[in-house]
Amino acid sequence: MPTSIRLTPEIEQRLDLLASKTGRSKAFYLREIIEHGLDDMEDYYLAADVLERVRKGEERVYSLDEVERDLGLAD
Repeated sequence: MPTSIRLTPEIEQRLDLLASKTGRSKAFYLREIIEHGLDDMEDYYLAADVLERVRKGEERVYSLDEVERDLGLAD
């Protein structure tokens, strides 16, 4: 799916330099950045969502003792 974005001149210049020095395309590096960065973004925003639900009392929180007991790991 084609998608377009606007980059600042500084970012575009850095991307151009990286691509020219390594012989890879700018598209290659953009895909790499998105693929690796998407994991971090998902982790952050999904965790923030859960945190908000916890603060509102909408999400159950378990203590370490409860988890260990439920998993049969309690001493």
